[in-house]
Amino acid sequence: MADPHSQPTDSDLGLRLTLLNAALASKVVNVRRYTRHALLAQGACHDAMRAVFGMHARDEQDHALRLADRIQQLGGRPDFNVGGLMSRGDTHDEDGRTLVELLRENLAAERVAIETYRDLLPSFAGTDPVTRRLLEELLAEEEAHASALLALLER
Repeated sequence: MADPHSQPTDSDLGLRLTLLNAALASKVVNVRRYTRHALLAQGACHDAMRAVFGMHARDEQDHALRLADRIQQLGGRPDFNVGGLMSRGDTHDEDGRTLVELLRENLAAERVAIETYRDLLPSFAGTDPVTRRLLEELLAEEEAHASALLALLER
């Protein structure tokens, strides 16, 4: 098993740290969105949906911590500044939205996360097996989130 503190030796480490920090920022946005949606969830399924959104928020926070840990292990500094991510409308705070609207928004965000991890994997595949494995684990968890949200939408 590879040392979790191992560092890739290639010259593109700075770029890879930037990519990991961008993924970290998106996780912070996801934590905020899921937490907000847990508070917005209303209707007959309120308690169940609040629990689902709360669980996803905790999972996204775990992803953020894992990414931040790896960034530090690589000698970088985790950047929790979500900057332009929030201004691009990654989350909407309007009250009165339906559970279906909240589920669709979260499913769309999960699909973006899935594509992000798929796009990141080749950057780490040959030079950093520890980060590659982390990204594969996060990708699998995001795919599970998307499947669960889709199942709820199809009910």
